[in-house]
Amino acid sequence: MRVLRTLFLLMSVASCPVVMSGKAAKTAKFHVDEVSMMIGTDGSHDTEYGGTTPAVGTPFAMTQWCAATRINGISRTMYRHCDSVLIGFMGTHQPAIWMGDYGFMTLMPQSGELKIKAKDRQVRLDRGKEVAKPYYYKVSYASGKHGGSEITTEMTATSRASFFHVTYPKDEKALLYLEAGRENEGGFIRIYPDKREVHIYNKERHDAHLGPALPGFKGYYVLKFSQDFADYGTWRDGAVSGKSVQAEGGSVGGYVEFPAGTTWVDVRIGSSFIDFEQAAVNLSKEIPARSSFASVTKKVKKEWEEKLSKIDLEGASEEDRTIFYTAFFRTLQYPREFSEYGRYYSPFDDKVHQGVSYNAYSLWDTFRAEHPWLQIMAPERVDDMVTALVQMYEEGGWIPKWPNPTYTNIMIGTHADAVIADAYVNGFRDYDVEKAYEAIRKDAYVPPTGDDKSRWGDREWWNGGYEARGGLTNYLKNGYVADDKTNESVARTLEFALSDYCIAQMAKALGKTADYEDLMRRAKNYRYLYNPKTKLFQARNADGSWAGEHAGFTEGANWTYQFCVMQDVQGLIDLMGGDESFAAALDNVFDNGHYRHDNEPGHHYVYLYNYCGRFDKAQERIPEILDTHYRNGADGLSGNDDCGQMSAWYLFSSLGFYPVTPASGEYALGIPRFPSARVELPHGKVLTVRAEGLKEHKHLPVILFNGKKLDAPFIDIRDLMKGGVLEFKAE
Repeated sequence: MRVLRTLFLLMSVASCPVVMSGKAAKTAKFHVDEVSMMIGTDGSHDTEYGGTTPAVGTPFAMTQWCAATRINGISRTMYRHCDSVLIGFMGTHQPAIWMGDYGFMTLMPQSGELKIKAKDRQVRLDRGKEVAKPYYYKVSYASGKHGGSEITTEMTATSRASFFHVTYPKDEKALLYLEAGRENEGGFIRIYPDKREVHIYNKERHDAHLGPALPGFKGYYVLKFSQDFADYGTWRDGAVSGKSVQAEGGSVGGYVEFPAGTTWVDVRIGSSFIDFEQAAVNLSKEIPARSSFASVTKKVKKEWEEKLSKIDLEGASEEDRTIFYTAFFRTLQYPREFSEYGRYYSPFDDKVHQGVSYNAYSLWDTFRAEHPWLQIMAPERVDDMVTALVQMYEEGGWIPKWPNPTYTNIMIGTHADAVIADAYVNGFRDYDVEKAYEAIRKDAYVPPTGDDKSRWGDREWWNGGYEARGGLTNYLKNGYVADDKTNESVARTLEFALSDYCIAQMAKALGKTADYEDLMRRAKNYRYLYNPKTKLFQARNADGSWAGEHAGFTEGANWTYQFCVMQDVQGLIDLMGGDESFAAALDNVFDNGHYRHDNEPGHHYVYLYNYCGRFDKAQERIPEILDTHYRNGADGLSGNDDCGQMSAWYLFSSLGFYPVTPASGEYALGIPRFPSARVELPHGKVLTVRAEGLKEHKHLPVILFNGKKLDAPFIDIRDLMKGGVLEFKAE
């Protein structure tokens, strides 16, 4: 379906799930206006849809601001496209649907009378009155006693601050509802009527049970208003205390009433994890008092446009342009900034440090394509992102598997190993290299506390130290994770072996020969679990006996993990009987419903045809995957976007190359989706990708780079990063 483009994108919905529709317009003036904020905000499954939200903020924003249609929590974002009500606007740090939020706050402009509980304050959400862009959100809704007068709320946001412009009906009491805490640790609110300010902090962490206690953790907010307060108060557990200026506890918040006849109010909000003073500093730096709403919106739009204009497409349809630039936008949100002008709060030792920091690394997902994509499109951030991981190791003892904002024990393996080693191999070195190697080496050689006593179930509650390779004890002893000792044993073994390969590449470059040789030997440990009778991986017990055929997998089954050997594809081909047998096995996966693009373990599968002499099969199947799993609609993503991984796969595959093996320094080639694309690379270089005869031919096997024909469907990453012309042609 095609999308109506004006200065702002209007979307309507009749049912759930829904696809946006309307007339097509001429090519948008700005790439950022080709982004559809609603792609991935819905689907038929409660959690296994795109899991995205129309949150506003600058690239990699520390705090995002989003309309809320429901109460969020683990496996529940604050916005879903099929919802018919609006309950407020959130300052949020929830990075993915299956992660929780932390340090958040909620506000909601109201008129007539104050309403506290979500079911009481909810209003009808008319999608025809909703505008969503990366730099701007607007919605109008009926409020007040009579229900006919409308409030219009507009918002924009930078990394650590936001700006709300609220238009009230002149014949109703103008109110602003504020929520500081919901339950558990709760929050705090202090109202300063004389200064037109409100201070809020929130101590809640939905994932707190998965990580260490953090007594010093708080999400701080300083709110500054353009209008005087005619009245104000606080509330606790739904009970209102008028003229009260302070409240603290579980379910707690406050309200502000503006003078009679008020028709508009501006609210500027600074956020921080350090303290109120820093929140005020962040606000003054990013949205100074003299700023207008329009000027801030323009600035945020410009920042997005500078990023998204790094790629220009030729010959792409309106539909494809929307999907492409939306995916591009999604890859520039995580990991999120976590430092505040030279300082950062560390949720790994509960202290404030000097330096730079990032958070929200969905590493089990993003090591595959998202982090390699950032090496191209945000290279200025890569060294600092690695630095942040190393600091987490120094402050907490381990590099986390999924920081949100501290240890969570979510997913398996230690994929920061791949992210760090891949960055190093591809030339990123502006961090403490030796400390980084020390950190990933520890992952490979030191089992977590209690490893010989725990099965390490999914989302294991924090036991005072687990955040590494659960099952490493038996892996070191037997060469595989034993299924009768540790859950998800097959997946762990395969993931460990891949990480060992990645660490080995860094060890080799650093001259650590003994480590390199040992880790490369371990990189072949996948062989211990290969069952030649079924040609599938199968769990083994500690005594070497086979466990159940379907035991030992993570978010998948034996078919899902059949080709999860990125680090030694030729070795896997040999195990499976050679090129022809390997290609037939791949065909079986794709032709008989075993391939699941909506989950990450198989994202590299289609590119494995390159390794067995069937590049034609890769070129034939890649467009099918793109067509099937990416669409312009609220339900346009199959599976969670997972902090940009699903989107990064689309972007790489649309441009004709993909990073199959981390730390290998090599891309596998595919087939471009567009006749031509211009890509701005780091250091002022430019790559032009051309596909000659794309409409006439399924296969474009002849590939030239800067006029020289490539002998195989692979290209060295460093060569590609020098820029030039990559051409795909028919025979």
